[in-house]
Order: sequence, then C-alpha cells, then structure tokens
Amino acid sequence: MKRGNDSRREFLAGLAASAAGALVASSAVAAPHAEPAPPGRRRQWGLVIDLDRCARCGGCVVACQQENNIPSLGPEVAARTRPIHWMDFLPAAPGSFLATPIPCMHCQDPPCVKVCPVGATYQTDEGITAQVWDRCIGCRYCMVACPYSRRYFNWGQASGPGDLSSLNPDVAPRPRGVVEKCTLCHHRIRAAIERAKVDEEPLTDEALRRLPACAQSCPTQAITFGYLSDPESQVARLAADPRATRLLPEAGTRPKVIYLQEIK
Repeated sequence: MKRGNDSRREFLAGLAASAAGALVASSAVAAPHAEPAPPGRRRQWGLVIDLDRCARCGGCVVACQQENNIPSLGPEVAARTRPIHWMDFLPAAPGSFLATPIPCMHCQDPPCVKVCPVGATYQTDEGITAQVWDRCIGCRYCMVACPYSRRYFNWGQASGPGDLSSLNPDVAPRPRGVVEKCTLCHHRIRAAIERAKVDEEPLTDEALRRLPACAQSCPTQAITFGYLSDPESQVARLAADPRATRLLPEAGTRPKVIYLQEIK
C-alpha cells in the first residue's frame, strides 16, 4: 500500500508531465533571442534541447546518473517509491510517439526558491537553481512548488556499486531525508572556469557546448549548453530559432532550458 505522500507526489508528477509533454508537441511559443542578465548579475547559463535531433536513446539519463552519484534503486525499491532521475523523459504527448528529455528548468523566476524556509535552495549569480544538501530539512515545499516536478526526495542512504569509494569525488552524495535535483553539472562548470583562469585563456563557447554530462554523452549533439545571455553563443543562437519554445510558459517561471520543436 502506498503512503499518502507518495500518491500525492505521483499525482503532481503525472499532471506536470502531461501538461509539459503536450506543450512540447503543440506549442509555438517562441523563446527570446537571449535571456538578459538581471541587474547586478553576471551572464546566465542556459541549455537548449533539439527534439528533432534527440534519438531518445537515454544516454543522457545514464550519464547524469553516473556523473552525479544518483543511486540505482533496483526494481523492487523502485516499485515502492519514485526513482531519482535528475535527467528524465516525459511520457509521449497525445498524438506523438516520442518522449521528451527533461532536466531541471533552472527558471529565471524559480518558485522553489521562494518557498524554501531555510534557504537550502537558491539561485546563483549565473542563474543556476542550486541546492545545499546539508541545509535541507526535507519539508518538500519545493517539490510542491515546482510546476515541472523536477525535484526528488531521497528516501535512502547514499549508495553505489561496492562502496562509496566508487562514486564521483567531485559530487557530494546526498544524505537521506533531503530533496535533490539537477545542477547543470555545476562542478564541471566550476572546474572549467578555474582551468581557464590558471591557463590565463578565455573560456570559449566551443568548450562549453558539451560541458554537462548529458550534453557530452548525447550521440546526436541534441543538447547544447552555454551562456544564454551572450547573443554570440551557440546556445543563444539556437534559442532564437523559430522552433524554440519553453515548457509551461503560462507558469511565468521563464525556464533557461529551451526546446527546439520537431520538424513536422
């Protein structure tokens, strides 16, 4: 028998998945040419997913799971709770046979940040919606506030094949009882910026395009990363494409993850 909280989370997840999937399939709401940096902030990171290029192979899901130490629950545990996937696929929208890859939307106006009572979730100067695992009290307000259902409650202890020494040392395992989510591989971003400073060389747009694990693993290069607020970047040029759209624009969150619709 499922707990009441589990059933409620599944209902919210299904509701958001249905609405988002239908929007990707049919919406023609264009994304802006570039997301301007708010006053006092630096440039903003963004991600563009080309649904026409996406092969639905699931490579991005596996790469994200390995890179960010996301535990594999196994079929028995997964049947009792909601498996954790920072990168996941929405079910195919009505009239379509194709699923939609979906990470955290890293909204410009994230509702999850507003409801967190302890400041465990916050927005960085460069627009990443981040999470301080050790500060989270597990109240799950952010899960309710997120219109995309992109947050997951960790019901178990951190684990991996063998022991914890097999995990990626650049990403902290999350303790039991906290909410976790996609960070756009912030540890990779930080490392790239630090290398550029040490080498005294500019961090080029070409070096950024496949920086997150999901983008690096995509065999069709359907995922592009970079500074969305830089009109010269590849991600900004893709965001200006006529096929560009955001999920649930009526929510007013202004996601920095943008989709390119399939060519009919």
